[in-house]
Amino acid sequence: MKATAITPDDFPWYDYGRYSYSLGLSIGDHAYLSGHTASVYDPELGRMVVRGGMEEQTRIAYAKADAILTADGKTLGDTVRLVEYITEAGIDSYGEAERVRTELFSGDTRVNTVPVRALLRRDALIEIEIIAAREADNLIFLPTIYPANVAGGVIGQTNHIYDQAARMLDIFGLGLDSLVKTVEYITQDALADYKGTAQIRRDRLGPIYPAATGIIMPRLMRPDTVIQMDLVASREPPQSVNPGWKRYEKLTYSPGVRAGKYLFFSGTGAIDPESGQAIHDGDVAAQADYIYRNILRVVNAAGGSAENLVKTIEYTTPAAQPGYRGVADVRRELMARPYPVSTGPICDALLRREMLIEIDSLAIL
Repeated sequence: MKATAITPDDFPWYDYGRYSYSLGLSIGDHAYLSGHTASVYDPELGRMVVRGGMEEQTRIAYAKADAILTADGKTLGDTVRLVEYITEAGIDSYGEAERVRTELFSGDTRVNTVPVRALLRRDALIEIEIIAAREADNLIFLPTIYPANVAGGVIGQTNHIYDQAARMLDIFGLGLDSLVKTVEYITQDALADYKGTAQIRRDRLGPIYPAATGIIMPRLMRPDTVIQMDLVASREPPQSVNPGWKRYEKLTYSPGVRAGKYLFFSGTGAIDPESGQAIHDGDVAAQADYIYRNILRVVNAAGGSAENLVKTIEYTTPAAQPGYRGVADVRRELMARPYPVSTGPICDALLRREMLIEIDSLAIL
């Protein structure tokens, strides 16, 4: 499907035309928005700034989202997926963001709340990412699932999360085999036993394993948890998409999963898909170039091209920040206009220490 850039006539916060991402994309009935913080351009300082506490920042972020949706003939009330990225410094004041959200949204808004180490705008406490549509389609976005008072560390908590997911999906007449995407946020405390969760996936998911992303954060939204998950299911049967990488035959996730027109990707790092060896150690731009080329190989295997890539989340480590601006040049070279929408959270670490960046993507075919 053809995407068009959403270009508000009135967007007073900054000149959005010079970036390697779109403010938002309109595709059929859906609008996909980049992550937006409270950043504004200060002409006196000659740079972008973020000011205010959690409440003020949240209101500015939602005002940006509303302006973009208005330009596409939609409102915040049309939101079908809402993601709030909350920094480690902002978690304690998260209640202010919740109150603003409750004021702006009515009804049952499914929220995914992602704790991050930081955001690309240094003083930002929150970043808002939205998908909006007037009509429901075959995707089901589950709210963030947290285990509560569950013993057994990451193994016990992972099983508990899948139990909750199964109950949620049963309401829609679906099971865990309908999952097309899993995103796991874990703490450092989960790492010792984290490999054991592969057996849980093997036992409970499939026969087409969903695309998967796993990101390490300094803390989660609930202090008694070492893992939380965001899950996407589809009413349409999933199909694995693999350019021919044999390594994935042994793994419990697919390089890509197609469900109808949607193509979900596993989080992709600069890892050789055949050998599993890390590539371009220490160079975030080179890693991004390698990653995007592999992502496009998956898109091609599904019958698409760069213009079908509509959304990216670029998880970066603190060590990646000095060279991260170089990733914009990679996007300009490899991505088709209008550029995909994008969000750039900073995590604590990635599952392979050599990785400076992991990219989570979505294509629409």
